Amino acid sequence: MRPRSNGADSEVGRLRAVLLHRPGPELKRLTPRNNDALLFDGIPWVDRAQEEHDAFAETLRNHDVEVLYLRELLVETLRLEAARQLCIDAVLTDARLGDTLRAALRAHLGGLHPEDLAYVLIAGLAHEEFSAGRGLGYVLMDRYDFVIDPLPNLLFTRDSSVWVGDRVAVSSLAMPARRRETSLTAAIYAHHPRFEGVDAIYTPELETLEGGDVLLMAPGVVAVGTGERTTPAGVERLARNVLGSGLARTVLAVPVAQDRATMHLDTVCTMVDADAVVMYPNVVDELHAFAIRLAEGDLVVSSPAPFVELAAEAMGIDELRIIDTGLDPVTAEREQWDDGNNTLAVAPRLAVAYERNVETNVRLEAAGIEVLRIPGSELGTGRGGPRCMSCPIARDSLDLND
Repeated sequence: MRPRSNGADSEVGRLRAVLLHRPGPELKRLTPRNNDALLFDGIPWVDRAQEEHDAFAETLRNHDVEVLYLRELLVETLRLEAARQLCIDAVLTDARLGDTLRAALRAHLGGLHPEDLAYVLIAGLAHEEFSAGRGLGYVLMDRYDFVIDPLPNLLFTRDSSVWVGDRVAVSSLAMPARRRETSLTAAIYAHHPRFEGVDAIYTPELETLEGGDVLLMAPGVVAVGTGERTTPAGVERLARNVLGSGLARTVLAVPVAQDRATMHLDTVCTMVDADAVVMYPNVVDELHAFAIRLAEGDLVVSSPAPFVELAAEAMGIDELRIIDTGLDPVTAEREQWDDGNNTLAVAPRLAVAYERNVETNVRLEAAGIEVLRIPGSELGTGRGGPRCMSCPIARDSLDLND
């Protein structure tokens, strides 16, 4: 294996650097009135969620992974005027505001210190917190409404960006509650010195595509789920970009059920070794894929075939090993809902998983995978596990012969 500065060509190469977002005041904005609209299934105990997240970060550091925090990178980025304007403009596109409130808000945000601006961009701005508010839109707002909505799902850094080789895809998020997240990640990648010279392979104004649907199966092989969050047009656009740039030779389009429990491909399948996945058993037989390749400058799409067979063929291996989550249907369904399939590989045969998925973790260990267990009772209220909460910035390049 050879080290990379930034980039990844697999899901399991030795993890060197990762982007996390420690949950903060944005989670304290969640109430029974708004948690559905903000895509949370419950109201998390924020202090405990922070403790759990700190344990996750410490587990990674203990395995020599550099942990980068999104908020810290954002504060540093917002010291640059071009980045400030990008993030402020994203707030002001909200059609609810009206010209009068928009002008007042622009003046307010433009005068904030980078620390304070980062706070507002992430935690939002409530009606009663904005004393300079004016205009009909402001006057007719409910006192509990937000002038700027909070971003509690920023916790799931996997969705707003994903690296393919040495280039970053800044995604196009499907749900209104999440769309502004990519303005922050785009500003960081475009303006922070850590990412100087990095080129984007995908940008937020393109078709809907979310990072949780993108699996780097092997060097040159990218699987992309299409369902609730990623459209077929988004898969096609990413395929055209990565194949045309030589970052992949095969893209697998994988339709997944359009359901809250299976919102992304990584909610039913993640990689734990160069030739092994942990997968929800209910989808093993029904999950199919289409192979997309580039021929004479155009995309060629194969007939559908079972995902695990098509993936193994594209990866150049005899078989893709499957470790399923649970011996019986009830256990499997419970642990799939609790993100049992959503593991983060730190290296081949070494993965982070929620401790509560007892049966899945036992099965992983029986298959030769070392499991780094972390608490997640509060972190999981937004429906996401260790993979969802992490965007690998740098992994060692992986050879299937290693």
